Order: sequence, then structure tokens, then C-alpha cells
Amino acid sequence: MFARHAAGALIAGMAALWLTTAAAHSIKAEPSEAVQAAFDIIETTIATKGDTAVFTTRVRGEAGKDKPDATGKFEGSGVYAYVWPTSLDSGDIGFEKAQGIVALAVTFHPDFDDAARGGKNRHVWHPHWVVLAEDKACGGGLKVIDIPEGAKPKVPETWPGVPLLIDSPDYPTTFEGDTVDVEIPLSLIGGIAGASYDGVTAGLKVNGNLHAPLLCVSNVFKVASGDLSLPGKVTPAE
Repeated sequence: MFARHAAGALIAGMAALWLTTAAAHSIKAEPSEAVQAAFDIIETTIATKGDTAVFTTRVRGEAGKDKPDATGKFEGSGVYAYVWPTSLDSGDIGFEKAQGIVALAVTFHPDFDDAARGGKNRHVWHPHWVVLAEDKACGGGLKVIDIPEGAKPKVPETWPGVPLLIDSPDYPTTFEGDTVDVEIPLSLIGGIAGASYDGVTAGLKVNGNLHAPLLCVSNVFKVASGDLSLPGKVTPAE
């Protein structure tokens, strides 16, 4: 139910540009010239292969080609993302339980680093787990949940030390032609089998005042299902 309410905020004011069909192993969407080709989702899949879960999004253009312009500062900077919202619980990825919408996001942001243990990642596309919640202050209707000052919630070992419910695991991430893939050992996300999912491409923005919400979904490029209803089901690959 929470995800369905968030959907309304995500796509408010956007034209219904997509005709979609949900298959057992994927969500397929009709291409749209109104969407930038690198973010125009035509198929999104999460499937298990042996001991691995593979997150895949295919777009009309070249995946990963377009990146946000560098601004030279953290506040007000932009993030581009390929996102898989899921029905996973935040407890499944190392945070407290029932915190919000759990999504895997492959991001690029040239103005700051948020890798685990002080690593550098502003120069490459890289994966994150994020926990999202509705916030009307954000242009896209959603934010990455803030950690209040002084709070010490449960966080994963690869939490990057920023005041957000965000994780920076080092999962193999591949861009090839029109496709982006992320491979995750099932041992790290045991709840993924049978989970529901969707696909989104989006732009995010760091608050110019560095206050909560610190990181907003500012612009939704495309939702694979058209309504963020999470129609995909994680099943073994054929």
C-alpha cells in the first residue's frame, strides 16, 4: 500500500506515455521518444541464476551514456540513477525493519564520493541500496530517508557514513550496449526469491541547504510499469 501511495507522488503531472506488460520474468514497456534514450526503459528484470540474483534494465539507447554535469560542489549537485524498487524489507539489507521502500540503485554523481570506508566512486557508475519514503518537498515525491542528527540506527557494514539510509556495497555492475546488470549473491539478500519489483530511471538532487530531506528524487524519467505497482516477480532465469 505504501508503494502505491508513493506511485501517485512519483508520476503526478506526468503524461501516461507507457504501454506495459508484466511477464513472469520481466516488465516490458513500449519505447517513448519523450524520454531520453539512455533512460527510456524497455525491459526490467530481476532473476535468480544459481546462487546469484541478477538485476537487469534494458533501455532504448546506450545505458550509462548520459551523466549529470559536475557543479563543483556537494550542495545542489545532481545524481542520475537506474533503480529497481522492490518489496524487500529494509531489515533484509541491514537496516532496521519496516523503514520504507527498499530499492537497488545504480548511480552516477560527479561531485561527491559515497563509497564504503572512505572509498572513491564519483567517477564511475556504482550500486547502492536505498530506503525511500514519500516527501512532498521533493519534485519526484520521494526522498532517501534521512538519519536525524544524533540518531544511531542499525546500518550495514558498508554504510558510507552519510546521514541517510543508504548502503554502498561492492556488487559487480556492468554496462554493455543498451543494458545495465548488477549481480548480488543470494546469501546477502535471501528474501529476494519471489519478491516483487519494478524499474525506474530518475534524477536525484542534493538539497542546496544540506537540510532534510538531504537527497530528493527530483525528476522521474520513466517507470517501467507506468504506475510503480511492482508487477514483476523474482523467479529463476529460464
